[in-house]
Amino acid sequence: MTEPDLRLRAVVPAPPKVTYEALTDPAALRVWLAEHAEVDLPHRYEFWGRFTPDGAEPHQRVLHVDERTIRLAWTVDGIETTTQFELAEDEDGTLVTLSQTDLPSFEDVIADRAGARGALQTFWSLAIANLADYLAGRELTPQCDFTSADLRASVVIDATPDAVFDSMTRSEPFQRWFGAKVDIEPRLGGRFAMGGFELDPGGAKFVEFEPGRKAALLFADGETTSWELAGSEGRTRLTVTHSGFDPANPPYSAWGGWLGGLAGLRRYHELPGQGPIWRQVEIAGVPAGLLAND
Repeated sequence: MTEPDLRLRAVVPAPPKVTYEALTDPAALRVWLAEHAEVDLPHRYEFWGRFTPDGAEPHQRVLHVDERTIRLAWTVDGIETTTQFELAEDEDGTLVTLSQTDLPSFEDVIADRAGARGALQTFWSLAIANLADYLAGRELTPQCDFTSADLRASVVIDATPDAVFDSMTRSEPFQRWFGAKVDIEPRLGGRFAMGGFELDPGGAKFVEFEPGRKAALLFADGETTSWELAGSEGRTRLTVTHSGFDPANPPYSAWGGWLGGLAGLRRYHELPGQGPIWRQVEIAGVPAGLLAND
């Protein structure tokens, strides 16, 4: 296998045999991974639909399969990539290693020049987070719809609006649930910079900031991410919206990152004693210091 550009390692709360079943049962895949899935190993392993990059039709081909490994050739935007799942026993369940080759450069992803392949990293991050919640019997985080320009998602979090707002607007808790270094000035007009102010001195700016209720970030390219919070009986409905982009070219990679972050935010508040699922995140070409691995 070509050296991967992406390697994600996460511990999911089930033994390897149960985890393998979740990876190979088409009905399970249709819950946590894709709109459509068909599996008949060792000959067929396909997933496609609106929740899959370049997903109008299935484009996967089985390369290797055994009781702990599934390796696929997956053609995305006409380029054949290699995707691999590896399972290993862990004291907390199963260590899942997801590897992906042939990612575009970090610069092309940031500039929205990467096409469907540019969304693979955040696609897999959200998928593995949803696999963990599926195996735990928890509600899943909304998936990215690659056929829609309406980038909006709502989740219900078992925490008060003030607690959720605080964890989204202070650097230390944000870094813990999102998994990336971030510097935040928590006030109207304050800066917000992924990778820190050293990497992005100007950052985005808070153009709305009402503690416990809502906030909005305006980015240098004119795009906006807004958060609206509504509380009831100690719980919070959080709605995240991304807008201001060219509707013919939605920023699916960035949106997938926000959705994967929501999975971590829910876990941060609802399972505080368990910590993040991630053991290692490696992405070739990402500037040093951007990722916050646990």
